[in-house]
Amino acid sequence: MKSKSKQRLFLLLTITFALAAVGRAQSGWTEKRAGAGGRDLNTVYFADTKRGWIAGDNGFFAYTEDGGASWIERPIGTEQAINDIYFAGKDTGFALAGGSVFATTDGGHSWREAHKFSPSDFDGATPELYSLRFNGKKRGWVVGSASRDDVIINSILAITRDGGATWQVLQAPTRQELIHIDFVDEKRGWIVGAAGTILHTDDGGKSWTRQTSETTVTLYHVDFRNDKKGWAVGERGTILRTEDGGLTWTRVDSPARSTLLSVQFVSDDEGWIIGRGGAILRSGDAGRAWVEQESGTKRNLYALFMSKKNGWAVGSEGLILQYER
Repeated sequence: MKSKSKQRLFLLLTITFALAAVGRAQSGWTEKRAGAGGRDLNTVYFADTKRGWIAGDNGFFAYTEDGGASWIERPIGTEQAINDIYFAGKDTGFALAGGSVFATTDGGHSWREAHKFSPSDFDGATPELYSLRFNGKKRGWVVGSASRDDVIINSILAITRDGGATWQVLQAPTRQELIHIDFVDEKRGWIVGAAGTILHTDDGGKSWTRQTSETTVTLYHVDFRNDKKGWAVGERGTILRTEDGGLTWTRVDSPARSTLLSVQFVSDDEGWIIGRGGAILRSGDAGRAWVEQESGTKRNLYALFMSKKNGWAVGSEGLILQYER
């Protein structure tokens, strides 16, 4: 009897470890650390499989040259929270912190404050920049909000036509907070923000028009694969999908009820979403259906960067998750 009990116990343990291994294989996400000192990480960007950057609260900024095996802190000259990192070319990159645009022209080895938006640009309100994208070699965009006494009173939409040397503030067709911008080519772009705001341009930003999202929740991120197929995510587990460039947006059933903060598709079919409470969702059918993945954490995930073979998610208290197939 003892021998049979031992055999059953051994079999049970074998099955348990096997299931655990399968779970890890299905998930593919492992936790890393970057020595952020407990500070939240707000953004992550990789130029290739080796070179990447992360940044977050209190001006924390770090880079890796070995695919994330090690991270080296490199202050860029700000104590403000860094909200976005984006490279417009191999050597030319930008970071947003408070109302400032920081730039590098040597692949991220050195950074300088290239432009600082003034409260005088926004009737005395304090600017906060959230997202930056380029839709041409020299033409780029930033979006954000202007606040007074911690109350948001207007949106920010600004353009550079000289590679970031100078910026012009434009009048957006909304005063709502604008949070993320995405372009698929030189002409077509989208912006999402508070109160279900979705803006679209098909003339390179000469004009922006509102699209109907059929929601009033804040939308935090938008991703387009081409001029037709796009996705947006936001509060209360909201996932929106379009197949006609945003003329119509359809809400998709979501297995998560927490706020979703970033979405990225690595192919026409495969997409990823991350959000608060450690939420990670994956789709294999162009975003029609989503399945929750095991992240191994309940901490908030704020930003996502995916490639065909690897992925990164960063979040609260210096959390870094790495994905490998």
